[in-house]
Amino acid sequence: MGYLEYYKLREHPFSNVVDSRFYFNSRQHSDAIVRLKHAIDSKRGLAVVIGEIGAGKTTLARKLLEELDENVYEAALLVVIHSSVSSEWLLKKFALQLGIADPKDSKVELLGQIYHKLYEIYEQGKTAVVLMDEVQMLKSREIMEEFRGLLNMELPEGKMINLIFFGLGDMEEVLSLDEPLKQRVSVRIRLTALSEEETRDYIRHRLNVAKAEGGLFTPDAMKEVYRYSQGLPRLINTICDNALLEGFLFKTGNIDGQIIKAVAIDLGLNGS
Repeated sequence: MGYLEYYKLREHPFSNVVDSRFYFNSRQHSDAIVRLKHAIDSKRGLAVVIGEIGAGKTTLARKLLEELDENVYEAALLVVIHSSVSSEWLLKKFALQLGIADPKDSKVELLGQIYHKLYEIYEQGKTAVVLMDEVQMLKSREIMEEFRGLLNMELPEGKMINLIFFGLGDMEEVLSLDEPLKQRVSVRIRLTALSEEETRDYIRHRLNVAKAEGGLFTPDAMKEVYRYSQGLPRLINTICDNALLEGFLFKTGNIDGQIIKAVAIDLGLNGS
């Protein structure tokens, strides 16, 4: 028996794997979705979402992608996985994400393919959107210039493509590598940590999705979760998942503040 059976949970409520069923629609996340959709629908070109590690940027990106109706938007999500990518790699990735089956090796030909594909999407009455996660890893002036080049593709109604960048705080420095690109940011959103009240609601929400019975975490436990996580969703998940395992091992009926403190110490968190 594991803690799922012991606490009568249908699934793990605090997994850090992105799952839209567990999406917590806080006020700032709700506002961010509205603002990003407005930027897309008005074809502003470039919007930026910045947040510290564990603040929920990737979750927000996937939620936004999910909400973009495929009958209205030609949308894709591109995750940057390392910092040594070239502008050629970037443009080919863009081409593939947009549905270009055989991207050319020549940059000039490739840009031509991208332009024609974007025009085809426009002719279909759709809006092209590419979401990019972990953009702070692209520390290259050349790549920033390529982004600016893509945003130079315009129609009378606005930009042919909408780019939504998600990244850590140092993404501002990356954007500064090409000042004209930085000046084209039409919407800038900063994700902050959850408040103590939002942290409690977040914990309850995820437990409800997992079909928890009763108040599994005591009020004191949730207060301690906030103290040690400082409201960062990823840390909340890690603390709560470990606390459920600890509670199962010691066969406790509820998760209280003492369990959270013990788990936090094991995780090396100081709660300051």
